[in-house]
Amino acid sequence: MSTPPNRHRRNALRTLGAAFVTAPLGAALGCSSDPSTPTSSTSTGTTTTTTGGTSSQCVESATETRGPYPDITGMANNQAFYRQDIREGRTGTVLTVNFTVVNVRNACAPVGNASVEIWQCDAEGRYSEYAQGNFDGRGQTFLRGLQVTNASGQCSFTTIYPGWYQGRATHIHVDVLVNGQRVKSTQMAFPEDVSSQVYAQGVYAPKGQNTTTNARDNVFSDGTSTEMATVTGSTAAGYGAALTVGISI
Repeated sequence: MSTPPNRHRRNALRTLGAAFVTAPLGAALGCSSDPSTPTSSTSTGTTTTTTGGTSSQCVESATETRGPYPDITGMANNQAFYRQDIREGRTGTVLTVNFTVVNVRNACAPVGNASVEIWQCDAEGRYSEYAQGNFDGRGQTFLRGLQVTNASGQCSFTTIYPGWYQGRATHIHVDVLVNGQRVKSTQMAFPEDVSSQVYAQGVYAPKGQNTTTNARDNVFSDGTSTEMATVTGSTAAGYGAALTVGISI
């Protein structure tokens, strides 16, 4: 369990709405050297879920604790970890995570050439790089990586829907770096109805449902208005999650 965050208070109640959601198995959205146009999400096999999201107000994203388990290997300085697919063989429901980085000090203009770093747990609630209980993730780098935003402030990752561990709601950690300096540490929250569908099937089923809600989470308990992902897709086809990250530079 992470310790209660020593974080800044929220600068406003809501963030800019998620600018785009791609198909879960779609192409990268202009990250690094492979720009392309985002497409609409479709799904088959089960009912499509579209939920989460925020309003169109231009405000800074909440600043949160970087823990638990931030990178300790210097990935931001290693081009090998600037990768779209961060799974490294970890199994689970496919998730395409799409970010748009904007500058709230410039009317939420897109921020190009920003590095977005994410890390998350696997379907069993385990992180790479650290020893946790009876699992030793030292020397492993799964479910971690960085991408660089394009001129529209957008980038994308291919991962799996994150699992959960005791005391935390479902989440992905997000850092944004500009000119090599960290300017935002925040977290992506997930709609609980989507998480419930995911955790009822596949590799998630043995662990069962997350016992911590967003409201009772020690990070999200003061609100998720600037951190809630807009999620589309299904357990059969995979999901897409989009989040606009407002920074102040």
